Amino acid sequence: MAWHSPGMQAFVAIGDSFTEGLDDALPHGGHRGWADRVADRLSVEVRGFHYANLAVRGRLLGQVVAEQLPLALSLEPSLVSFAAGTNDALRRGFDPEGLSELVCETARRITAAGAVPLLFTGTDPSRRLPLTRRLLPRIEALNAAAREAAWETDGVLVDLWPERVFDDTRLWSEDRLHLNALGHARVADAVLEALGFEIAADWRAPLPAALPLSWSGRRVADLRWAGSHLVPWVHRRLRGRSSGDLISAKHPELAPWGVIDITDSADQRVG
Repeated sequence: MAWHSPGMQAFVAIGDSFTEGLDDALPHGGHRGWADRVADRLSVEVRGFHYANLAVRGRLLGQVVAEQLPLALSLEPSLVSFAAGTNDALRRGFDPEGLSELVCETARRITAAGAVPLLFTGTDPSRRLPLTRRLLPRIEALNAAAREAAWETDGVLVDLWPERVFDDTRLWSEDRLHLNALGHARVADAVLEALGFEIAADWRAPLPAALPLSWSGRRVADLRWAGSHLVPWVHRRLRGRSSGDLISAKHPELAPWGVIDITDSADQRVG
């Protein structure tokens, strides 16, 4: 489906940290991410383009649907990206059938509101994080739901699951769970390609070969990661806290958008 047809001018993104843009940091604070990068391109290609990003890190699928979807639809967008469920997969009580129905129902609501749903399959973490293998059935269930929802509603599916380039740890931040700037740039190109735009480079192409870490180097990196990221995450779970408890949406209002000038203030727009 080519999304950039006449009259389709507003893009609203909803979801969790993946869509908020962690950890694609801007020079003076804040995060950019694949959705902002896509908005940059659409602002050049689509006359009268407007954009909002309601995603907040740590949100569960049900929270995204309850808190973000009604506001997104009230903005009368023509394109709504919907990516959530990974945080649910990390918790007890994961309900694949219930979550699958919620994904499909959300896509139907987006379509009924006159917008095109943009959905994603997740990458395979077990190919770079062996301890996550037990999560595969849950991720596969979410992926199946995204595929079904996109097929049922004639939506746009960005299928990241089979792409081995995301096995490369250089596309991920230090916490090993969030994409870095390079990873978000690859996802942005995948989205633009799925929407029918030409892209300058092959986002599926592997990175140049890198020297492997020694066994001791890997152990040191693992210990540093556990202390800086795993332990704080466990503490938040034990306290019933979320990384997004005090966070609000970074672009909550539908507004004209211009390319981010990443050499200056995070709030400055040019174009």
